[in-house]
Amino acid sequence: MSDNTQYTEDNIRSLDWKEHIRMRPGMYIGKLGDGSSADDGIYILLKEVIDNCIDEFVMGAGKTIEIVIRDNTVNVRDYGRGIPLGKVVDVVSKMNTGGKYDSRAFKKSVGLNGVGTKAVNALSSFFKVESSRESKLKIAEFHQGNLVAETGPEDTSKRKGTKVSFTPDEIIFKNYKYRNEYVERMLKNYVYLNPGLTIVYNGEKFHSANGLKDLLEDNNSMEDMAYPIIHLKGDDIEIALTHSKTQYSEEYHSFVNGQNTTQGGTHQSAFREAIVRTVRDFYGKNYDPSDIRKSIISAIAIKVMEPVFESQTKTKLGSTDMGGDLPTVRTYVNDFVGKHLDNYLHKNPETAEKLQRKIMQAERERKELSGIRKLAKDRAKKASLHNKKLRDCRVHLADSKNSRCLESTLFITEGDSASGSITKSRDVNTQAVFSLRGKPLNSYGMSKKIVYENEEFNLLQAALNIEDSMEDLRYNKIVIATDADVDGMHIRLLLITFFLQFFPELIKENHLYILQTPLFRVRNKKETIYCYSPEEKAQAIDKLSGKPEITRFKGLGEISPDEFKHFIGEDIRLEPVMLDKAMSIENLLEFYMGKNTPNRQEFIINNLKVEVDLVEENQI
Repeated sequence: MSDNTQYTEDNIRSLDWKEHIRMRPGMYIGKLGDGSSADDGIYILLKEVIDNCIDEFVMGAGKTIEIVIRDNTVNVRDYGRGIPLGKVVDVVSKMNTGGKYDSRAFKKSVGLNGVGTKAVNALSSFFKVESSRESKLKIAEFHQGNLVAETGPEDTSKRKGTKVSFTPDEIIFKNYKYRNEYVERMLKNYVYLNPGLTIVYNGEKFHSANGLKDLLEDNNSMEDMAYPIIHLKGDDIEIALTHSKTQYSEEYHSFVNGQNTTQGGTHQSAFREAIVRTVRDFYGKNYDPSDIRKSIISAIAIKVMEPVFESQTKTKLGSTDMGGDLPTVRTYVNDFVGKHLDNYLHKNPETAEKLQRKIMQAERERKELSGIRKLAKDRAKKASLHNKKLRDCRVHLADSKNSRCLESTLFITEGDSASGSITKSRDVNTQAVFSLRGKPLNSYGMSKKIVYENEEFNLLQAALNIEDSMEDLRYNKIVIATDADVDGMHIRLLLITFFLQFFPELIKENHLYILQTPLFRVRNKKETIYCYSPEEKAQAIDKLSGKPEITRFKGLGEISPDEFKHFIGEDIRLEPVMLDKAMSIENLLEFYMGKNTPNRQEFIINNLKVEVDLVEENQI
């Protein structure tokens, strides 16, 4: 069959830098999102700007960074050297332009490709850069990457440094908002990794005196630690570790040149390997690696010359070499841990004894569970072949061992009608559905044994692939999708309890969410408005005037697949499940599932979007 489509020089066009970034933002900042996830694009924009300030601090220029976020406009001010005044416009608007190509100036920089601030500029409706240097001030202002105003250099009394202001473009980032919890976590990581640095965010100061030791203390209850944190530092490496008394799986915080590598990489793999080797050598026993690492809570930060990451968002290190005359990453980490952790254990026999007791406890528990685990795995394999509890997405169907995709989501829902609606509405490429059969078991206070003996928990664990390590997690987002009624809230609590009890890292690392679906549909012949609260319903009625048709969605199964696709597509509303740092996991579990029904009811009413008239005394 002939093709009459014309293909001439007129069909070929070249995009300029800002057009390409705006057309393909994922190539530069990963996914977009609305700010409900810590790795959404608006936080990457913020990070790219802060990274430049950090590089100035690392070079010894400026000890304070000031950040203000109001009405989705971000202001970041450092007191570094300032951008050379003749290059202010080029640095933020000309691709492959920047000081980081000169390794003499930025040996172990966070970013090396000269793209960061250009991406921020192109993806912002408002972008302004001010550079104060040598008593002169240069200002340039942009709209969607286009220069709209330029002043200076002119005399100034301002302290030297750089200020960047920007507003993410609502055309690119729809219905977005910055969440303080995510911003604060990012800033805390910066100060943990940069002793002496102070970051002031909306008036609150962040500073760390003890680096990664502070990170572990801030993220975990001291009462839950099996022994005092082991904290070791070298020229280009820092580690901190302890074991949890109650947590089952492994927890790692890893960083390269100040970048939080949430998906690990060569340095984290080497760290896990080095801990096992050192512990075996120290005790002279061939302990199973899983027993040594079970319940570990740890952090590692290294500095690498010109690191290679596996994506623009730098979440996984791919480099095998440290750079220069240094050995491989694996050798460097193994040598450091082998020497310094061994020395520490020799000098601190009480800690060494507690660590060994923890390993031996893990060994006993593993042997007790070994038979049950084998039966459970066989059961999970057979179940996956013969039922439809898990309707997987194509990124995993193509390769069952496919590593976690940043866009992948697993919806956990209850009931045939709800799971049917989501299954028909989902994006089959990246969205999977796991269907519960009724309410899950209350796992509060139970041991890991129940995960293997209970079919629902066993199959859910197998679907997520999290039995041995969070590194194997198959989905970036786990979304609880239940009805907005008392039963739905109870299922949410039971699932949150399960994850808190056995896999708290899923919550700590921001993988668990609640799906928000509309409570009402208000429509007339011309327009349909979906409302997520009684207040939104009232506003919709006023807007449509007259007597619009009002529908109350009592359950997910009542929403047709054609409508449901709007609520799990581009306009999806997710509420992240976050841990209250002031409360230990043990206390949280007691709060969720203990004998404090009135307090829990009040919490649900205030925090889980349940209408007050649905919650009656003693129903939950």
